Amino acid sequence: MRQWIVLSILWMSALLLPVSASAACDSPIKFGALTWESGQFISGVLKYIAEDGYDCTIEEVPGAGPALETALSQDDIQIIGEQWVGRSPIMEKAIEENKVAVIGDTLKGGATQGWYVPKYVLEENPGLRSYQDLPKYAELFKDPENPSKSRFMNCPSGWACEVFNTRLLKNTGLDNTYNNAHPGTGAALDAEIASAFEQHKPLLFYYWQPTGLMAKYDFAPLAFPAYKDECWQDLLRADGTADCVSGFPVSPLGIAVSTPFLESNPELAEVFKQVQFTSDELNGAILKMSENKRSGEEQALVFLRENPNVWQQWVSEEAATNLADKLGTNLTGAASVDNTATNSNLLGLSSSFPSWSLETPLNNTLANVVQNYGDVFRTISHIALTYLLLPIERLLTVIPPWLIIGLVTVLAWFGVRKIWFALACGAGLFLIGAFGLWGALIDTLALLIVSVLVTVVIGIPIGIAMSGSQLLRRIVTPILDVMQTMPSFVYLIPVLMLFGIGKVPALFATIIYALPPLIRLTMLGITQVNHEMVEAGRSFGSTHLQLLIWIKLPQALPSIMAGINQAVMMSLAMVVLASMIGAPGLGEDVLQSIQTLNIGQGLQAGTAIVIVAIIIDRITQAFGQGKRARQKTIEAGRRPVG
Repeated sequence: MRQWIVLSILWMSALLLPVSASAACDSPIKFGALTWESGQFISGVLKYIAEDGYDCTIEEVPGAGPALETALSQDDIQIIGEQWVGRSPIMEKAIEENKVAVIGDTLKGGATQGWYVPKYVLEENPGLRSYQDLPKYAELFKDPENPSKSRFMNCPSGWACEVFNTRLLKNTGLDNTYNNAHPGTGAALDAEIASAFEQHKPLLFYYWQPTGLMAKYDFAPLAFPAYKDECWQDLLRADGTADCVSGFPVSPLGIAVSTPFLESNPELAEVFKQVQFTSDELNGAILKMSENKRSGEEQALVFLRENPNVWQQWVSEEAATNLADKLGTNLTGAASVDNTATNSNLLGLSSSFPSWSLETPLNNTLANVVQNYGDVFRTISHIALTYLLLPIERLLTVIPPWLIIGLVTVLAWFGVRKIWFALACGAGLFLIGAFGLWGALIDTLALLIVSVLVTVVIGIPIGIAMSGSQLLRRIVTPILDVMQTMPSFVYLIPVLMLFGIGKVPALFATIIYALPPLIRLTMLGITQVNHEMVEAGRSFGSTHLQLLIWIKLPQALPSIMAGINQAVMMSLAMVVLASMIGAPGLGEDVLQSIQTLNIGQGLQAGTAIVIVAIIIDRITQAFGQGKRARQKTIEAGRRPVG
């Protein structure tokens, strides 16, 4: 009897006791891993609150913006830490279908956006104040890739802002004067803006806040008419028909959550509704995050430790106590134990290694080079555009498509000597045109031709020199190893800062990627030439140059052609990466399809790249064969079938 009484008392006590913070969520919460700084920081704050304050289990799922929004609508993830209200058609549809909700008001006063120029441009040009003044000042913003027009730097393809900026260019009539340039990625846009400010150059671009870049530089907005909602809703549609012009709305920032999460986690959802930063707090946090090279979670940790008076208003008393204990601080703001440092010491990580980071010196060196020698690199960029890329691009544009298809068909037959393959090459190119990708194909081919030409001019002489010098081989081989293994993204940002966004940095990135195999195979082919043939040439009194031209190079030709084949294929493999730094072509369609989840567009562009790759690979392989092998190929092509 006593046992029953005790059990009854314990059971009633459990019911009457307040629910602990750990009851805030019953299952793991999946956050979308955002790629921009403010989203990473806000997500970090939310994750610390949920995990350390309310004892929830947190997971993070990577993905592009549209992919995460689609996953949220399907409850594959539960939270997107930063959502611009009214900017995404995917989110608007999900909200209408009651699959998603945007809660809270994360940024006090909302986020702003617009068309900007550096403040010094307005100071030096007092008449430039609004978008209507841009035609009069078009000379300031000349497009290096098309000097007959000026350039407006849009946001990356696939973003919602890319659509309404394109529509605004058209509706204002500025598309007659200004080219619509797409940087490919947000990082490329930031690099172009930073480069312009460091060199004190004019630049017309779209941007938004909260961002650390806006806190670092003085941006001056251009005036637009007052915001009109009906007009703006039409501008958000790529197929909109209205010719109106509207100013930019102030967009509320919220936290996007799936409806099942909202229903099953009301306590945590209520906390998220209370989360709010001022613009100074958010911009300052992002700037510190950038300057101190911290991740979003690291900056969130610093912010929470330094500002307990801010976040304790958002959470319950119990969660505030739990969070303060985990952070190693107290609710008055005084620091306590640094758990991160303690954990590092326990693992022996902080005391085992000296600090030899080259990050800051390298960044400072790049900034100095951009400031002091930026004009030199831009001159090189101008020369490469004017005398290499643009002439070949214009030539390919002038040639009728049917003539290009015919020439490739004849070349394919002459190389492979198989009529079915020649006809397949022509049909493949025709299919690319039927997909509406002929213009993109021309852009890709122009970049491909120039990159291969430059690669051959540089690579073959270096390979020849390495074949005759053991010392040079020892010096150059480690450099080639670095060029082949270093991720391309590492050197893309400095190349962007130095040469500007567009085709030229893509050209340099492609050359760096494609050069090593040509050098190695050229060196290998020459060193493997039969020694007896070389000695025979010497016995007849041949000079080193004569030996090279008449004996070594002909014997090494199959290996050299294999190197050229590899250089061409590796150059073609860079088309998608080139699109990420603003180079037009087939890769731009692939990138756009990824960012907008347009499966059909991606498959078409991917198929076009495959067709071009097969055609180039088979033809270059055929012409790279030795004389005997080539004669066998020709004889096999003449043989009757069966």
